[in-house]
Amino acid sequence: MISSLDAERLDELLERLPDSSFPGKAALQEELSRAEVVDPKAIPPTVVTMNSTVRFRFTTPPNDEFSLTLVYPKDVDPAGGTISILAPVGSALLGLAEGDEIEWPKPGGGTLRVCIQEIVYQPERAGQYHR
Repeated sequence: MISSLDAERLDELLERLPDSSFPGKAALQEELSRAEVVDPKAIPPTVVTMNSTVRFRFTTPPNDEFSLTLVYPKDVDPAGGTISILAPVGSALLGLAEGDEIEWPKPGGGTLRVCIQEIVYQPERAGQYHR
């Protein structure tokens, strides 16, 4: 499930990107084509949308937690704390909900499983429908 505002902005972003600049473009386009697109006011408060801040927990010891904000490429903070929608994990996060689990790539190879613990901030929940 994604908001009509996110769907529109992501479609525009994908149209501007050459296929060669973003290896996951086809996968993100497929995700968007399968998504249920709803009015921003109809998005449940527990669903990851663009600009949502998400608290994750690794499902294996030491069960550390971390938070990231899902952003458009222009808003990525090189100091950390954000993940681009164009990153494979970023694309996979859009539309997931609290309690969902996802595979997360480990530095150096392999994957870890993480669980979405909480949507700390969601623009739609905060009443920001025209960001």
